[in-house]
Amino acid sequence: MTWVVLSVFLAVYAGMAAGRWPGLVVDRTGIAIIGALLMVVSGAMTPGQALAAIDWPTLILLFALMILSAQFALSGFYDAAAGRLAAGRVGPVTLLALVVMAAGLLSAALSNDVVVFALAIPLAQGVRGRGLDPRPFVLALAGGANAGSAATLIGNPQNILIGQLGGLDFWGYALVAALPALAGLVAVHLAIWAVWRRHWWLVAAEGVSSSSAGIAGTSAIRDRAALIKAAVALAALLIAFSTPLDHVEAAVAIAAALLISRRIETRRLLAEVDWSLLLLFAGLFVVTAAFAQTGLPGVALDALAAHGIAPGRLAVMAPLTLAGSNTIGNVPLVMLLLAVVPDWPPLALTALAVLATLAGNLLVVGSLANIIAVERARQAGVVIGFGAHARAGMPMTLAGMIMAVLWFWGIGGLPL
Repeated sequence: MTWVVLSVFLAVYAGMAAGRWPGLVVDRTGIAIIGALLMVVSGAMTPGQALAAIDWPTLILLFALMILSAQFALSGFYDAAAGRLAAGRVGPVTLLALVVMAAGLLSAALSNDVVVFALAIPLAQGVRGRGLDPRPFVLALAGGANAGSAATLIGNPQNILIGQLGGLDFWGYALVAALPALAGLVAVHLAIWAVWRRHWWLVAAEGVSSSSAGIAGTSAIRDRAALIKAAVALAALLIAFSTPLDHVEAAVAIAAALLISRRIETRRLLAEVDWSLLLLFAGLFVVTAAFAQTGLPGVALDALAAHGIAPGRLAVMAPLTLAGSNTIGNVPLVMLLLAVVPDWPPLALTALAVLATLAGNLLVVGSLANIIAVERARQAGVVIGFGAHARAGMPMTLAGMIMAVLWFWGIGGLPL
């Protein structure tokens, strides 16, 4: 049975790395679900064990936060924010800084994937309307969203997972993670400026289709009452996270309040939920739990420890997160590490969250936010190639991660 579990596990994580299984159109979510089903069908886990392996509080919290982000989206907030950013009477360098800052701040509170999805198209159209090449600004949106999301436990899916399973304090985490996240934002701005500083303007720019230009002006808030409700809900969430109240119960109560509305139909809010991501989490919970039950992770960890290699060391954690986030993805990587490595200390979990998030800026495949940015930009007629992303992604990632490693080593809690 161990070989069956190991085979399924390796097939699932190979699929996570490749994005699909060869010859099939099954995506990462489908691969995770099939892997979980195979664990049950093969007898490696009973249906009851599979359900018990799923960390439901994490999924419920993620769902509640998606509802909150959906409320902001349906109010027209994101369109208005992108329009006003693009229409600002500033030069390209200042505009780049504003995009990075806005993406980082919004992602820290509203999740990076949602922010990038909502802002990419109107931002690309708006800056193109000014005669600017949209590509560096879309890269700034994705890079800033990733770096900024590292600052909080609700900024991205892997942080939500780490916060829930590790029982981290919301504001205690933010206090430690804020500085490396800010350093990551600075690295994003400087890297993109260095790569694009002579190519801001749209003069027959490679990868930009003028025929598909749809110039977006400054958008207005569509539903101010919905925006006020969303802002109050966000404030209530942050206050609740500052108290001994159960975070999941507080988030669920706030999500329920948002679903009760005379203006926005329930189906519209639910349509904004990323159900595929929730199913991906559920499937991977089952697959990694089955693998952990074989005892193989413990054997591997003992062998590594005998050679002085421990995931909690920064010299190991940094390259591990860099390689893992850009192959299998930062969410599957974090889920795997939490399943096979017992008893992470709080500071090591904080470092893992920050490093796995910053590592996602390296390549297009490093994070879901990058993939969303590239695909949404393509819908607006803007083609961002793998190489174009990597030229800015590599320096911003390496600089951000080096500063983060020095920070966690400097505060005296983690060994190199």
